[in-house]
Amino acid sequence: MSDTTNLEKKSLEAHVDLCALRYAQLEARLDKLEQKFDDFTDQLLQMRQDFFKIMIGSSATIIVAIIGAIATLYK
Repeated sequence: MSDTTNLEKKSLEAHVDLCALRYAQLEARLDKLEQKFDDFTDQLLQMRQDFFKIMIGSSATIIVAIIGAIATLYK
């Protein structure tokens, strides 16, 4: 973080300007972090949907295999 400068200690206007600059930089960093978090959340939701699709497909495959095995045994 930036240290307080001598000019900033002597001049309220300089202090206010530097604080505004620091606040703007902090706000920009928070916006980037928020965007990354939103992207991560979207990726997790997509992974969850993909996982459910895989589980449903796998379950259907297993059920069909069991039905096929039973049908073969009782022929």
